[in-house]
This record gives sequence, structure tokens and C-alpha cells, in this order.
Amino acid sequence: MAVLDWRCARVMTKSKINDSSKGCLYVVATPIGNLEDISLRALRILKEADLIACEDTRQTLKLLTHFDIQKRLMSYHEHNEITRAAEIVIELEEGAKVALVSDAGTPAISDPGHRLVGLCLRHGIQVVPVPGASAFVAALAASGMPLEEFTFAGFLPSRPTERRKALRTLADEKRTIALYEAPHRLLDALEDALEILGNRPAVVAREISKIYEEFQRGHLEDLVAAVQKKPPRGEITLLIGPDDGASKHNDASANTPAAVPLTRRVDEIAKERGVDRKAALKQAARERGLTRREAYKQLLITRDE
Repeated sequence: MAVLDWRCARVMTKSKINDSSKGCLYVVATPIGNLEDISLRALRILKEADLIACEDTRQTLKLLTHFDIQKRLMSYHEHNEITRAAEIVIELEEGAKVALVSDAGTPAISDPGHRLVGLCLRHGIQVVPVPGASAFVAALAASGMPLEEFTFAGFLPSRPTERRKALRTLADEKRTIALYEAPHRLLDALEDALEILGNRPAVVAREISKIYEEFQRGHLEDLVAAVQKKPPRGEITLLIGPDDGASKHNDASANTPAAVPLTRRVDEIAKERGVDRKAALKQAARERGLTRREAYKQLLITRDE
């Protein structure tokens, strides 16, 4: 079989000498939408590999079929990676050339792969990246946000309390923040970010490189209103820029929402936004970093007093 890549033929690394009889792991980026996003090099690697380890064999098969590639596939995902990583390393030690792919984008970036890469390195197996599409990088490039420095925080936790805790750790971040979020949790994430980070510039990038690609730009307050009006669908990348002075949510005076008694604040929100008390309580709970259950308990205690 032809040598897949010149780096795989090298037997030296900066830290140790690799056994040249061992195989090579290729971390191959695949399209995040438009199939034309795949590189010529990635196609060559996929054609010449002995095995393709993929997150979902059905998704990868669609890609391979489109480019008329027939290869042995092995599922490698978050639920089986502990056992599959060891199996793949055994094949690599026997000289196999393995391509690791995820359903879309770059493996190990908010996708399975880190465990396998680490195990290969511990066993002295060469790991070669094959660069390509990445949703948050594409979103940043077209966002208009400051990009001299940025931080990628991956997916926010799905549980409300943990999500708010994660956002608080980013409260002092002066760089653009890149996040992934599920469409059904986007509104909650935006509302929490507004309360905790302030009314910062933000971008919601949806379905990047797909037919319905869309960018919504503004401040967090604008995006909350937009998502309330039209809930999003598809893959979401959320970008939050540095504070530009538009925030009115970081005032530490006694007139801040958090300083107002909870019962009164619920009434204020219900009146200001024209929502029922249940929705108003949810918003007031966010402002105080409470779960809705904790806020409800406080209301009951106040009422009993």
C-alpha cells in the first residue's frame, strides 16, 4: 500500500523514536455541511486507510458513498470509546493505517477522539492531523467579532444550575467566547448569559455550511428577543464578544433586580414583559442564580411571613 503521508514514514519525533513497523492514526476533518468542504488530502487518506473509525457508521457511509470510497468501518463514539480505543491501538501496532472521523468537523473537538489520540501517543504510535472544517472557527471568521484572541468553551452544561455556574467562570473573560449549544436550550443559555455576563455583543451562527446557514448579530438582549419570536433549528454556534459598555446588568447599586425582594421582582417582570407569574418567576430566578424550585421556595417562605 502507498505511504499515506510523508510524516508517517518518519521514525523520529522530538521526544522519542517510534517503531516504524507500527501504523499511523490520521485525525481527519470531514465536512460540517457542504460536501465540497472536504480536502483533497482527506479524500486520499480515506481511500488509502485500512480502517476508518467513525462516530456513526451510517453518517460516514453517506460521505464515502458520495465519493465512491469503500472501506472497512468501525464505530467509535462516546459510549464505546474505552473498549474501541484499545482495539484500534492493537490494529495500529500491527501496522494498520487508521483514519479517525466524526460525523462532521474535526474529531476530538467537542467530539470523540481525545482518548484514542492519547492512547496512541502513549504507545508510541504516530498521530497525524488532517485539517479541515470546524464550525466554531468558521463562525468566528464571519462573525465580525474581535479575533485577536478568543476562547472556545465547547458545550455549556445542560442542567440550568451547572450552566449558570459555567457562565460565571467566564464573567471576567475579556476575549470573544465561542460556544456550542443545542437549539432547544439556546433561549435559556442566552437569557442566562444576559443576566450573568451583561448585554454583550453576540452572534448566533446556525447551520454553518448548510443550505439554511444563518447569522444573527446584535447584543444578547436582541438575540433573546429574536429567539423568543422564532425558535431556532439545527446546529448552533454561539459567540459572545467582550463587554462594549452596552450592558445595564452589571450595576451593583441597590436598585439592581437582585436587590429587589423576590415577590416584588416577579410582579415587576410580569408587568413589564406581559408574561404570567410562572414565566416571571423563571426570569427572576435566573437573575439571582437560583433554580426555579429554589425561587419558588423563597416565594412560599415570604408569603408565610
